Amino acid sequence: MKLCTTLRPIVLSLAVAAAVAAVSGCQREAAPDNAAKPAAAAPAQDAAAKAAQLNKIYADYWEAYLKLNPVLATFTGDARYNAELPDFGSQQYRDELRKFHQDWLAKVEAVGADGLTGQDLLNYNIFTKDARDAIASFEFPGWMLPVNQMDSTASLAVQFGSGNGAQPFKTVQDYDNWLKRAARIPVLFDTEIGNMKQGIAAGVVQPRVLMEKVVPQLDALIKDKPEDTLFWGPVQNFPKDFSDADKQRLAEAYRKLIAEQLMPAYRKLRAFIADEYLPKTRDTVGLDKLPNGAAWYAFNAKQSTTTDLTPAQIHDIGLREVERIHGEMRKVMEQVGFKGTLQEFFDYVQTDRKFEFKSEDELLKYYRALEDKVNRKIPEQFSLVPKSPFEIRPVEPFRAKSAAGGQYYPPSEDGTRPGIFYVNTYDLPSRKIWDAEDLYLHEAIPGHHFQIALQIELKDMPAFRRWSIQSAFAEGWGLYAESLGKSLGVYTDPYSYFGYLQNELWRAIRLVTDTGLHSKGWSREQVIEYMKQNSAVSDTTAVAEAERYIAWPGQALAYKIGELKIKELRARAEQALGPKFDVREFHAEVLKDGAVPLDVLEGKIDRWIAAKRPG
Repeated sequence: MKLCTTLRPIVLSLAVAAAVAAVSGCQREAAPDNAAKPAAAAPAQDAAAKAAQLNKIYADYWEAYLKLNPVLATFTGDARYNAELPDFGSQQYRDELRKFHQDWLAKVEAVGADGLTGQDLLNYNIFTKDARDAIASFEFPGWMLPVNQMDSTASLAVQFGSGNGAQPFKTVQDYDNWLKRAARIPVLFDTEIGNMKQGIAAGVVQPRVLMEKVVPQLDALIKDKPEDTLFWGPVQNFPKDFSDADKQRLAEAYRKLIAEQLMPAYRKLRAFIADEYLPKTRDTVGLDKLPNGAAWYAFNAKQSTTTDLTPAQIHDIGLREVERIHGEMRKVMEQVGFKGTLQEFFDYVQTDRKFEFKSEDELLKYYRALEDKVNRKIPEQFSLVPKSPFEIRPVEPFRAKSAAGGQYYPPSEDGTRPGIFYVNTYDLPSRKIWDAEDLYLHEAIPGHHFQIALQIELKDMPAFRRWSIQSAFAEGWGLYAESLGKSLGVYTDPYSYFGYLQNELWRAIRLVTDTGLHSKGWSREQVIEYMKQNSAVSDTTAVAEAERYIAWPGQALAYKIGELKIKELRARAEQALGPKFDVREFHAEVLKDGAVPLDVLEGKIDRWIAAKRPG
């Protein structure tokens, strides 16, 4: 669920940090005597008025942003703009979006941050930094690279129009909304073709290895008969309460839309990519091989990690982490008495059938028993937990083949839909017992369910923050949650602890390979070989992961960097507070304000430590 761009962090000035040093959340020191209260009253009133003024601006901003980005509105469940689809890649829209961010940043900065504390200061700092980074992103011509094998308008349109995505198909109005929205898709494709032509002229083109994957993806979507396309899904699944007249009218309208507008547009896009674009693609794979590409990748890395770490620093962190985790894995090998190399141990845990579930039912029972086991220990680690209900479900058969091993879907705002941990039971031999505990901790409890559900429940938080996904925080929390396994009563089996180490290793490898590709001249083949030499990974997975990193430069850096920062802050708090450190309070402090950039997290944890420090 990536609804808003993850943006690089703010760097708090010493003046701002000093202004909030004595404040931790809602905790405030009492005035020393009555004489001090009148002098403080006016500034407090001014700050309250300023916060109210800013909250009104944030609310107006969100309303304006949803109107400008109706697809985001659909994702959030706001149906007002479900028939609209702007030409996102056009020069006009890009200019409008840049001015939008500039104007709203000016409005917020005109109010200023003086006197703001707690959540009000967090809101201000995050909003202004997000806006500045959004403006800075226009320096880089991402609009010239609108298509890759991971995502594109073509694939998003199918997700929306198939009836299985965010676009609703429950009422006649819903069906008419999609007719209007889908009629705009050919316009977007034409703009993207024009943008790719500009990219060819400017030397900003995709790697050939990626675009070779796109052509068969488009071929799979192009059909001669409308009834054979995925866009026919809503017609096949008309709600039972639709009248025969509505069904007949809509079926004919959808048939015409697909045959006369959508399929011709898909064929045109496919022909352009195969015949004109592919011959102009590049043999290199790194973003740094494009004009201004080194600066572009450094910007992406800061966006993804919400830190000021350079690609070179991140690469070195990854190398150190790979070496450290290999050392921990060798301790597991000694513990279980395995004789052989680390690579041989990788092969053993991947191939020995004792690590396999015998049936789907056995797998689901294992996870549900795991839920009970973890929940018994949660009160020892957490005082702040979500109110939203939680369920474990198997991944639906129609999407199991291509779905991940586990996925978390957040609860609805009104509490009618629980948070759901979907467990993939497809290809049972690949779902290892030793991989179950760490997967559950990451995707479910206390990982994404705690972090995301709590954020949704923050009703007083401005919408721009409730719907923002700061990947370094969110994925960092998921990885950190895995590290809590022994405290939560799991990882008692050494192979399950190995499963945790294996997943931690994979995130460390991402730091090495992503930065290797985009800042150190590594080839696709070099990345694949590094993965195979240093972890238990199949050829298929190694290829898919390498090409993911090529398509999304910097995205994979968020996980490990976020985890390391949370661990660093916990160690700092434990050392500073000694016996006064309470892990439950620490976890509450990390989670209580929702997802934030990592330096904002660091600032608020430092203030929390200062407020609790003895003496």
